[in-house]
Amino acid sequence: MTAGTVQQSDHQGGDTKAMPIRVAALYRFTPFADIAAIQGPLAKICCANGVKGTLLLAAEGINGTIAGADAAIDLVLAHIRALPGCGDLDVKDSRAAAMPFHRMKVRLKREIVTMGQPDIDPLAGVGHYVEPQDWNALIDAPGTILIDTRNDYEVAIGTFTGATDPRTKTFRDFPAWFRAHRDELGEAPRIAMFCTGGIRCEKATAFLKAEGLDDVHHLKGGILKYLETVPEADSRWEGECFVFDQRVAVGHGLAPGTHGLCHACRMPVSEADRASPLYAEGVSCPACHDARDEVQRAGYAERERQVKLAASRGEEHVGAVLP
Repeated sequence: MTAGTVQQSDHQGGDTKAMPIRVAALYRFTPFADIAAIQGPLAKICCANGVKGTLLLAAEGINGTIAGADAAIDLVLAHIRALPGCGDLDVKDSRAAAMPFHRMKVRLKREIVTMGQPDIDPLAGVGHYVEPQDWNALIDAPGTILIDTRNDYEVAIGTFTGATDPRTKTFRDFPAWFRAHRDELGEAPRIAMFCTGGIRCEKATAFLKAEGLDDVHHLKGGILKYLETVPEADSRWEGECFVFDQRVAVGHGLAPGTHGLCHACRMPVSEADRASPLYAEGVSCPACHDARDEVQRAGYAERERQVKLAASRGEEHVGAVLP
């Protein structure tokens, strides 16, 4: 067996027979001096072992989600942990019945999560990390202001009870939202923030620290770690958690959710949405039907037909739209 190929893994977790694919969401804020030098070897080891997904590299660190066999993921994670400052890489594991990505991409970016605030450095100053088992006590405490740092379409399918929804379209909108509403928060508020895997809320707490606030906290490991760790009977979570792969959403215990994805607008669709007369698979959903004309919908319909034809031949269609 050559170097860089899959070897036997001791990784366990989840139903590996029904859910043979391991999905690893990861990130680490750490300074990289030469991201271009990291890109090639990282892409090579992923592709050599059948790992698919997206990894983002920036001067501030690494972020992304990958999927593959347990042994393959172990090998890639070992490669990443050997990078400068990545020994304590934050990884959230879940399982999938089938590969949730079509290809592997390793991209170079200005930021591993785009806030558009170049002076914000989570390594220089960040809020207090809160373990999932301690999260309920924090958000239940009188005076805690709970803020969801995710995008509006993510919040729409699930969030923590009592959380403030900034209704932002992208994470880049969060600083402007906060500055516009800061006076409403009071003199010295205790703020708790959360996101899917922990990266956005970690950067958001660094932003709030730079804005002069000190009593800021964020959920370590994000919603995914909370749903994996906290029993459903004790949970403050309502609904499902949007994930950026073909599973679309997960619930308590990281079980597959009920939401699908509209391949026209890439928004999550519920069971009620799919029952709507405005929903056509791969063509439209209630959120985008009136925003598309007949020519566009005809194009989507043809793409969906080609995708299904390719699937019937056991092939992947290059026009398939992924989250």
